[in-house]
Amino acid sequence: MKYANKSQNKHDRRISIRALLVILALVTSITLPTLRPPVTHAQASGTVVGWGDNSVGQLNIPVGLSGVVAISAGLTHSLALKSDGTVVGWGDNGSGKATPPAGLVNVTAIAAGGSELIETGHSLALKSDGTIVAWGDDSAGQATPPAGLSGVVAISARVFHSLTLKSDGTIVGWGAFGLGTPPAGLSGVMAISAGGVHSLALKSDGTVVGWGDNSRGQLNIPSGLSGVVAISAGAIHSLALVSAFDLDDLIALVNGLNIHQGIQSSLLAKLNAAAAALAAGNTATACTKLQDFINECNAQSGKKLSVEQANELIGRANEIRDSLGCP
Repeated sequence: MKYANKSQNKHDRRISIRALLVILALVTSITLPTLRPPVTHAQASGTVVGWGDNSVGQLNIPVGLSGVVAISAGLTHSLALKSDGTVVGWGDNGSGKATPPAGLVNVTAIAAGGSELIETGHSLALKSDGTIVAWGDDSAGQATPPAGLSGVVAISARVFHSLTLKSDGTIVGWGAFGLGTPPAGLSGVMAISAGGVHSLALKSDGTVVGWGDNSRGQLNIPSGLSGVVAISAGAIHSLALVSAFDLDDLIALVNGLNIHQGIQSSLLAKLNAAAAALAAGNTATACTKLQDFINECNAQSGKKLSVEQANELIGRANEIRDSLGCP
C-alpha cells in the first residue's frame, strides 16, 4: 500500500462516497493483503512510545512531549491528550487531521479515526462540558457532529463514521452508510466502539449490540454472551472481554453460604436491587446497591460473617463494581 503523495491537491485526495462503497464491498469478498510494512522502526519520547510503520511520521513523537494522560492512533496520524486539557497531534496531516483547532482546551478524551484502505482520517475531542469538537476529513460527514449535541461521556471514531455515548446511556452517531445510527430504542449503554464498517455497544447488563455490515460475521454475537465488561470493533471483526465473575455469580455465592438467615436475606436484597437497576439501565443505582452490600459485609465481618466470608464477598463485589466503572 502506498500512501497518497503530499503534493496532491485536496480534491484528488478525497474519494467519492460511491467509490468508497465499492471499496467496502470489495473488502468483504477478498482476503486483505498486508497493509503495513514490517516493523522496522521504533521511537520513544517522554511518556509516549511508538513502534511500527513510520512512513508518514506517525511515530515522530514531538520532542519534549510530556504530561500525557491519553493517546489515540489512527492509521497515519497520532493524538495525545495532555493533563492540561490540550491536544497534540503528529503524523500525516491530510485534511488537517493531525492539527487540533486553535484554542482547543478542556479536553477529556480523544479519538483518532482512520482507514486500513485509503489515506484519510479525522479526529474527535470530548470537552469537559460534554460537547464534541471534530476536525480532519469530512467527505462522509464524519467530522460534522449534530448541532446542539451535549451530555457526551465517551467517543469513538473510525474512518467514515463517529460515535458518541451520552450520559443517559443513549448513542448519537454520524457519518456514512448509517454506521453511526444505532438500532431504535437502544439504551442503557455503557461503552461504544466504532469499527471499519460496523459498530458495537456494550449495555449495562453486560450484553452487546451491533449494527452495520456483517459480511464477515462481525455482528454474529455469540448466543447467550453476557458478563461483558469491554468491547472493541476492528476493521472486520469484533472482540468482547467477559468478566470472570458477575452479579449472578455473587448472588449464587451468597445463596450457598451457611450464614444467619436474616443477614443472608439482607445481602440478597441488596444484590437483587443491583441486578434490577442494571436491567433498567441504571448503573449508578447498581453501584450504590453494591456499595451497600460491601458496607454490610464489613459491618458483619467477624460477627455473623466470618472474616474469610466477608473478605471474599467484598472482593467479588468490588470486582463487579470495577467492571461497571463505579466511582
